[in-house]
Amino acid sequence: MNIVYEVLSEENIYSIKDLCNELMAYQKSKAFIHPDFFDNMCFETRMIPSIKSAKANYIIAAKDGDEIVGYAYSTIASKFTYSGGFATLQCDAFFDFDSVKNEDVGSLSQFYIKENYRNKGIGTAMFNMSMNWLNSFDSIDDIFIFVSNGNDNALKFYLGKGFKISHQILDGFITVLRNFN
Repeated sequence: MNIVYEVLSEENIYSIKDLCNELMAYQKSKAFIHPDFFDNMCFETRMIPSIKSAKANYIIAAKDGDEIVGYAYSTIASKFTYSGGFATLQCDAFFDFDSVKNEDVGSLSQFYIKENYRNKGIGTAMFNMSMNWLNSFDSIDDIFIFVSNGNDNALKFYLGKGFKISHQILDGFITVLRNFN
């Protein structure tokens, strides 16, 4: 296994379409609160709208040879982007806007590694690259991560990286994590 990390341009985003759809299926398989919410979530309903609404996007792919085995997708967006919905779901705001210092927020929006490549340091490498990118913006003080219910491994991973649970939305469907600087 010789993992190489590559930053993908928005023009090459379709190279992770299958992995994005695997992520949605994985999240549905783990969910115990409203797994049906994932029925309408896919690359076209999650990734594409997010890319279009963000002010900046950062997509890192982990490759084993020619095969992409994982990806991390981070965004910089107006905090008001998070005011009324998640993918195809409508909800209250994702967080209290008054608690956010600036107009824009950072988010580690999607993160997925194929099963056979987990627990090999790939996630930490992609997480660190994503955080370095997010922290390179002087205007960003607040970074959020949204973890689907039942994805306990992801929750433990992010807590181990210093993020803290802020609150839950959609009746516990999503746990909102936040950096508290």
